[in-house]
Amino acid sequence: MPHHDPHVTLISETAPVATSTHGGRAKCLQRLVRLSLPVPQTVALSFKAVNDIAEGRLPPMADLLDPFGENPLLCVRPSSEDPDWGGPSAVLNIGMNDATHARLSAKIGAEAASALYKSFVRTYSVHVERLDPDMFEDLSASGPEALAEALRAYREETEEDFPQDAGVQLAAVLKSMARAWRGTTARLLRQAKGAPADAGLGLVVQEMALGLGNEGECGSGVMQLVSSTTGQPRITGRYLSQSQHREALREDSRSLYLARDKRGPSLEELAPEAYAKLAEYCELMRYRLREEMQTEFTIENGNVHVLDALRVQRSSRAAVRIAVALAEDGVIPRDEALCRVDPRALNEMLHRQVDPAAPRDVLGTGIAASPGAATGRLVFSAAAAQAAKARGEASILVRRETGPEDIRGMHAAVAVMTERGGITSHAAVIGRGLGLPCVVSCSGLGFDMKQERLKAADGRVLKAGDIVTVDGTNGAILAGETPLIEAARDDAFQAMMSWAWDYCDIGIRANADTPADAEVARRFDAQGIGLCRTEHMFFDPGRLTVMREMIFADAPADRRTALDRLLPMQRADFTELFRIMQGKPVCIRLFDPPLHEFLPADRAGLRELAEALSLPLSDVTRRVESLSEYNPMLGMRGVRLGITVPEIYEMQARAIFEATIEASREGDPVVPEIMIPLVSAKREVEMVKTRVDAVAAAVRNETGKNFTYRLGVMVETPRAALRAGEIAPHAAFLSFGTNDLTQMTYGLSRDDAGKFMSAYVKQGVFPEDPFHTLDTDGVGELLMIGAERGRAARPDLILSICGEHGGNAESIAFCRDAGFDYVSCSPFRVPVARLAAAQLRIRPTLPPRAFKTS
Repeated sequence: MPHHDPHVTLISETAPVATSTHGGRAKCLQRLVRLSLPVPQTVALSFKAVNDIAEGRLPPMADLLDPFGENPLLCVRPSSEDPDWGGPSAVLNIGMNDATHARLSAKIGAEAASALYKSFVRTYSVHVERLDPDMFEDLSASGPEALAEALRAYREETEEDFPQDAGVQLAAVLKSMARAWRGTTARLLRQAKGAPADAGLGLVVQEMALGLGNEGECGSGVMQLVSSTTGQPRITGRYLSQSQHREALREDSRSLYLARDKRGPSLEELAPEAYAKLAEYCELMRYRLREEMQTEFTIENGNVHVLDALRVQRSSRAAVRIAVALAEDGVIPRDEALCRVDPRALNEMLHRQVDPAAPRDVLGTGIAASPGAATGRLVFSAAAAQAAKARGEASILVRRETGPEDIRGMHAAVAVMTERGGITSHAAVIGRGLGLPCVVSCSGLGFDMKQERLKAADGRVLKAGDIVTVDGTNGAILAGETPLIEAARDDAFQAMMSWAWDYCDIGIRANADTPADAEVARRFDAQGIGLCRTEHMFFDPGRLTVMREMIFADAPADRRTALDRLLPMQRADFTELFRIMQGKPVCIRLFDPPLHEFLPADRAGLRELAEALSLPLSDVTRRVESLSEYNPMLGMRGVRLGITVPEIYEMQARAIFEATIEASREGDPVVPEIMIPLVSAKREVEMVKTRVDAVAAAVRNETGKNFTYRLGVMVETPRAALRAGEIAPHAAFLSFGTNDLTQMTYGLSRDDAGKFMSAYVKQGVFPEDPFHTLDTDGVGELLMIGAERGRAARPDLILSICGEHGGNAESIAFCRDAGFDYVSCSPFRVPVARLAAAQLRIRPTLPPRAFKTS
């Protein structure tokens, strides 16, 4: 082999091998060689060399075979830049021919040698010659007879004898693997894993360490020092005598445990010296490669050979524990440990998940709107969910789409599934806030709400009371009760979250509407509440009737009478929120939705309301119809309602101020933040501010207590962003509601976008779903305009986002760059946001190797 050729090079300590040119496997093998581990002779082919091979330009086979001596037995493995990108299957025992079979028969026996030869013939036929694998299924003989049948089948199918020259075999294997990498299926698979379209493939050609023989222990296996599921220290893996490659993982009935185990025999008992060497090698790799590695090994006549080492596959909880353990053992620094975990993976740790090893009977799929998994009986109304909870039964709430009136049912259910909706639909937003598994826009399922039935694509019909499992992490609806893995908020998770605060340079608050939400926010150490949606407090059955009385009142005095009954309830809600947050900021959004959301839509509900209000059904029906709007999300809601029905905001302001005084008696002084929703004009802010200031003055006079508060604006209309310079002098803060701002910027309903959004993304109309990942070009430009104009008018203006984008890593990066003070997201996304923010600060200071180990 020409020693000067960097594209076809023998792997040595000084060979010119790099992950970016030869792939991760080749580079890892070089690191193992540098650790003086017993790695068989290996040649690495670069991305360029493999590309040349795919185009028919092969390196000289004689030069490539030269390092392996006469009559070599070789294997070829893929070496992509990132091991997760995959590659074609490894091909073993290249060089196997009649002469080698004769030699091996004398050495390891005719039966074993024939099995080896037959296996290679089959692999070569299927993966290189692309022959039908069925041609080998009917071969009934064993030993030399089976080999003869396989060679005869090859000859009949190809009309030529099986190649006997090792160079010819190797050239064909290399060409086949190089071209397979270019195939459409392979390209789509690796692009789905994040690989660039032009990702290169390297190949490594390695001398076989057989794992077969009769002069001492022979076999193969894999070993790692931690559990892939939990990350706990535990030697795991399997070993199989008289085997090659990873057969031990496939032959459960015959393979051995590695360490002594009461469940069965082990390698430690069978070959204690080999076991001890392997454990020593794995420990050395952990410290020198700075990662938990899975080692593939062969034992040949008692001698250990290290064939390969890969980064241990790991669940989310294992990833956290492994990173923390490496840092605590001094293998890597804490900042690097923080960057070893994908923030989105924390979602899996914070919620129960479907056991990945469990069988999955999929009824339908949809958008994974809120992570986690839960099993329960199907119910088709909020009332049925509440009734199930009262009986102690877990229920899955099924709706076409949820609305505010379904919130009490969502609180009672263990999961939600809807026919419609997108990633920021009502069900998705509330589900994430509650930590409730949710799948929206379910496809493959027919919803019959009248008959309370679901029909799967395969014809199965599910009715109320049937048991299903909702997998909100993967967007699947599964039949029956599927095994689940419990959430893991263990000491490793707590340590990682504690370290993340040391690097976080942007505030992380939570969106919390109830005391239960606030408790979750405190448990995850949120720095306050960035959005409390007060309207969710009115759907409790004890409050809904009073709310409806207020809506039906004809005069301001009558409205105030009804609102006076709601005042103590609101005051109690706010007092509890302030107490839970213990002096941390709480931003309360004043009433936002249109009034029709609090009114029934069906005849039975109208009749029930008429009885409750002692009014004729016809009067109730006319009033409900008069309140309906063609496009209620752009109608009389938010600040528009606060100006036309000012008694609502006055009651809420009084409740906030009285709760402030009450909560401040027992702890740190409370400084509430009051947020005006759906603003589009300066005059709206002036009018609401005047009324709120008047209520504050009245409460101070009545109680003799002084307090402070901050009034701000929720920027969720494009006009508010554009006129931020006029609005800012009247506001202490601007909080961008990116859910509605995205809706209005695109002219796109977030509840209906799920019907076509995936097609739009696939066809490149949008790079990502703008409701899932902040559109930094369009919506982002509005944020920048609002921030710049707002701060120009008021330099001390506090800026934040409180839409669902607040828990998204890309959105947090945008907010940091734009100088925002904090982001606010669902309580269960607070840890995700904190880790993402910490990584954004750390990454520029760490070398690329810190993020991914080959």
